[in-house]
Amino acid sequence: MSHSIKLAILGLGTVGTGVINLINDNLDELKRRSGQDITITEVGTRRHRDDIDPNIMQSSDLMAIAASDNVDIVIEVIGGTTLAREVIMHAIKNGKHVVTANKALLAEHGNEIFAFAEEHHVHVAYEAAVAGGIPIIKVMREALAANKVEWLAGIINGTGNFIMTEMRDKGRPFADVLSEAQALGYAEADPTFDVEGIDAAHKLALLASIAFGIPLQFDKVYCEGITGITLQDVNYAEELGYRIKHLGFAVRRDGTGDDAATGIELRVHPTLIPQDALLANVNGVKNAVLVNSHPLGQTLYCGDGAGAGATASAVMADVMDLVRVLGSKDADDTSNNGHHVPHLAFIPEQLSDTPILRAEQMTTGYYLRVHAYDSPGVLADITRILSDAGINIDAILQKPAHKVGQVPVIILTLPVVESRMNLAIEKIEKLDTITDKVVRIRLDELA
Repeated sequence: MSHSIKLAILGLGTVGTGVINLINDNLDELKRRSGQDITITEVGTRRHRDDIDPNIMQSSDLMAIAASDNVDIVIEVIGGTTLAREVIMHAIKNGKHVVTANKALLAEHGNEIFAFAEEHHVHVAYEAAVAGGIPIIKVMREALAANKVEWLAGIINGTGNFIMTEMRDKGRPFADVLSEAQALGYAEADPTFDVEGIDAAHKLALLASIAFGIPLQFDKVYCEGITGITLQDVNYAEELGYRIKHLGFAVRRDGTGDDAATGIELRVHPTLIPQDALLANVNGVKNAVLVNSHPLGQTLYCGDGAGAGATASAVMADVMDLVRVLGSKDADDTSNNGHHVPHLAFIPEQLSDTPILRAEQMTTGYYLRVHAYDSPGVLADITRILSDAGINIDAILQKPAHKVGQVPVIILTLPVVESRMNLAIEKIEKLDTITDKVVRIRLDELA
């Protein structure tokens, strides 16, 4: 039996308009796949749009739309964490299922929102909140449900990836590429969320929760941007067989090894990875997530991470899941909360309190660039300090002098607990032969 499922779209920006276009273009396909009629009944917009079907009610009263009897599913694409939170909570209170692309809202308030949705027997779907059109949420929650995730690493901000790609391929400085990214619409006028890693940290918090069955903890994600990356470091990394990517990592640690702690690392930062690694060859504005799980091993998910088409595709994937449930549900059955997969992949009462490790407890390899006077014994002093700290050196590269009498020394280390590296760098910088602060970038073999 076919039902008519009624949608409300809150926000008619790039994504909201993309959802309307997708539904109009593929309406027959959507009905064939779901067996249901899908209709947009209301849209929330500040200004009336003449290009919208006149049968669709347009209003700036988002709260009224969220409570309307003429709506089954509310699609929130207005962004922000204040009004969006109020509207979503109001929709949930009024028994509406919600689809959202709002990663910042969920990363910061998701625990509250998901609990409220469980209480009111509705579902909040959020495939579009992470990595655009890549179905990584569905993969993590459903396709990998039988696997134990050991770690994941991702390029989850297209702007940062575009900048790092242009710097490497064309030898352009950071500021120059950022200006182009803004002109192309990849970066906002205020690019802070992108270039400082905050956007990626929001997404990583969501991925980590569904990977490890932990509550959302955005405030505990270590976050480092790409504004300090220079062409010098990009080129040195290439010479050593690595590429610098801005990555998000969620890693399960079992406490083995010297100084190692038990817990989960949540970190976003520039990272040297081998040139032949899968993630090293994901370029431009593309996103990709590499997941290492048992027993499956490593799997890579790659595609467009933003844009009207990619995000609308992810939004409608969630809508279709809910349409199927609503279309098959007995109208008198109020026990079905509209989904069989928990919001964060694990039964709510089974979410664990596994600790999130502090920055100084994290373990990675390192790239170090040390500028020193070209005098006897300098390299011996540096390597002695690293050795005394229990830090194993993997490679050393000494470059020609940039200034008279001064040389850059490049050192790659094997993985070490960050607290040890902090102490070693502090001692290196106190040497009389060192002319500047030590530049360090984390390194990961993705193995």
